[in-house]
Amino acid sequence: MEKNKNILWELFSVFFRIGLFTIGGGYAMLPMLQREVVEKYEWATEGEIMDYYAIGQSTPGIIAINTATFIGFKRKGVLGGIIATLGMVVPSWVIIISIAAFFQQFSDNPWMKSAFSGIRVVVLVLILNAVIKMGKKAIRNWMDMAIGIIAFITVAFLSFSPIYIIIGAGTVGILINTLRMRGNQI
Repeated sequence: MEKNKNILWELFSVFFRIGLFTIGGGYAMLPMLQREVVEKYEWATEGEIMDYYAIGQSTPGIIAINTATFIGFKRKGVLGGIIATLGMVVPSWVIIISIAAFFQQFSDNPWMKSAFSGIRVVVLVLILNAVIKMGKKAIRNWMDMAIGIIAFITVAFLSFSPIYIIIGAGTVGILINTLRMRGNQI
């Protein structure tokens, strides 16, 4: 029983620390998730974390919270999923409540505007870093690159719903792998 408590506490504390850096949303947390979950604690492999990100992105909710739930569930079942999710959510909840309480008073303050301007740049860099790292692991051949480019163009320039792109990319991936298993070269 003591070992279970330690694992649950570990899940909560790791995701609590990650949740403290929620500035910029779920994507800004991806580098921390990668470092903690894959590299430090080895709770998931590179491939598993990429799958969690993909599933987390295509299901309702914030990608980092969905990923925490998946990892917690993998480690300790339903209770682990709940504990990891709470660890991720509690800091965000406290931060949001705190900001909401004082935001109106400070929203016109030039110092606050400058701080948020700087924070936006850092968040962009964190997200870009996560995209590059994930891209290096996800894009393994020219077909993956083609799917990625087509997906980017259809979402960014043609305003297609990401849901259709995810469904389409999944379907294409299934078709390609089915053809490969049958011995066709693609």
